[in-house]
Amino acid sequence: MNLPAELKYTKEHEWVRVEGDVAYVGITDHAQKELGDIVYVDIDTLDKDVAQNDVFGTVEAVKTVSDLFSPLTGTVLEINPALDGSPELVNSDPYGDGWMIKMSVGNAAELDELLTAESYGEIVGA
Repeated sequence: MNLPAELKYTKEHEWVRVEGDVAYVGITDHAQKELGDIVYVDIDTLDKDVAQNDVFGTVEAVKTVSDLFSPLTGTVLEINPALDGSPELVNSDPYGDGWMIKMSVGNAAELDELLTAESYGEIVGA
């Protein structure tokens, strides 16, 4: 299982990569494998403030729909436009082209509450 060490993780299977004061958010390799083929990503929180652990959208696979939980408090700045026509990017490249949102980092201290790759790996049995 792919768990990049430079990312932070949530128990709900989201990952975060912080670049300056912007955070990229997506779902983990483990999550996309559990969901199966992703057919639709629905995020309607553009320009909205979300609190840590709030739902910022949903991801739809062939057999299920899953909520997406914000790992941080902040404002959704951008939704990955590539996912509109190619939601399967979440499956093929969950930590790269399959990112879901860019958001502002409202409270940097929340990053310390997130899981390291090692502790997330222990939760999912990696």
